[in-house]
Amino acid sequence: MHIIKACVTDYKKVALLFNEYRVFYKQKSDIKAAERFIYERLHNKESVIFLALEEGEAVGFAQLYPSFTSIGIKRTIILNDLYVTEKTRGSGVGAALLQEVKEYGKKEKKDSIVLQTAKDNARAQHLYEKLGYQKDDHYFYYSLSL
Repeated sequence: MHIIKACVTDYKKVALLFNEYRVFYKQKSDIKAAERFIYERLHNKESVIFLALEEGEAVGFAQLYPSFTSIGIKRTIILNDLYVTEKTRGSGVGAALLQEVKEYGKKEKKDSIVLQTAKDNARAQHLYEKLGYQKDDHYFYYSLSL
């Protein structure tokens, strides 16, 4: 397995995984919308996507969005999406993607990596905690649908 930083020409490979990721989170499958979304993020340089490949096949991805921490007065990374195909879960793909994200953050002199996951996604929570991510028990997160 090896990990690459995805470019625009990789958008269809990423989009297949992105569609599976959305279905995992109970969204309706829509490969055309997934392709359009990923293409736009890469084309407009609005996100950084790392793609895990095993014998040329895409088996996982991590999508990062740049952000800032006002309190820390620094740049940070939002690890918005992390997905590994069902058949390769438990094989180290997720950990390898997270290591790549960490190295990227250090190289780019980011302050931190932040993420959120579903309360019932125990497998992901275990991986994050194993790799040193700390659960935030101090703040509530709110959202407003528009």
